[in-house]
Amino acid sequence: MKSRIISVLIVFTSLHTIAQEKEPGIKTFGKALVDKFPTTRTFDVQYEQLGPSNYNSDLFGNNFERGRIESHNRFKAAFNLPFYASKSKQFVLTTSLRYKYETYEFGDIYNYTSMQTYSRDRQELHLWGGSLSATYMTSLFKKPVIYNATATVDGDEDGFQRLKGFASAVIVLKRTPSTTITLGALALLDPSSIVPVTPLFSVNHKFNNSKWDMDFILPQRLLFRRELLENGRISFGTELNTESFYLNLNTSNLNGVYELNQLELKSGITYEYCFTPKIIAFVKGGVNNVVSARITEKGERTNRYVYDQKEDAQGYVRIGVSYNLFQKK
Repeated sequence: MKSRIISVLIVFTSLHTIAQEKEPGIKTFGKALVDKFPTTRTFDVQYEQLGPSNYNSDLFGNNFERGRIESHNRFKAAFNLPFYASKSKQFVLTTSLRYKYETYEFGDIYNYTSMQTYSRDRQELHLWGGSLSATYMTSLFKKPVIYNATATVDGDEDGFQRLKGFASAVIVLKRTPSTTITLGALALLDPSSIVPVTPLFSVNHKFNNSKWDMDFILPQRLLFRRELLENGRISFGTELNTESFYLNLNTSNLNGVYELNQLELKSGITYEYCFTPKIIAFVKGGVNNVVSARITEKGERTNRYVYDQKEDAQGYVRIGVSYNLFQKK
């Protein structure tokens, strides 16, 4: 699921470029976004603070620990750059880099096996990644089509860990000034993926005689948005996010490199403000629900997990700022 959602986001980044265009001709596909809040940002920095929460965990299907996370925060930085485009703008190569620094601070932890309560030191985790993406835009049955192939690598402070990839094809079924509907399929080239092929579907609709629009991407988000103030935008809705990092473990039960994959359902409000055509800031907050948090051996499918954790809902606040090199007035 984690790889699937990340891949969906990359695919629909290209689709949102098409969604902003007014003319259906293929030659318009490569134009720069004119929206104040483009999906693609050249450089993006975010900081997230999550509230305290209680958790309960199992190891190999047996009760393991229950405890409390007192403090949890994340820092993220990402860089995206299209570095080659054909003269017709139909073929584009893009590279991206990302980095995440994550920290946990714990309260009392109770171990079911030893029946003892203890504390755990502050945990600091690093994750880096990079990708190379090739996108080709053409038409099929007189409708726009996007083909995409992406290769990604990631790792932690110990070095390189995994190589993954995916390929997709998406067709724009409908595109009017108010509505864009797309349909496609995504093939994951990742041995840890439970579902190797998955459908893609999105709807973006601006309501008649209204400042509101709806943005729906299956399975990633459902947002209702409107402009607020001359250069601002407010959004309400729910987003399904993925988080992961690597663990180098050396215990009596676990020995080697493992991967924690976590699905989070974030519901709340977001406000974005465009200071200049190139600089955008945002603040968002609400409730975070951890849908799934599992540890697997590196490269194993998430349904073959060795550790499973349930966590209470928690509040969260995230702030960020981005710079878009190619944005114009």
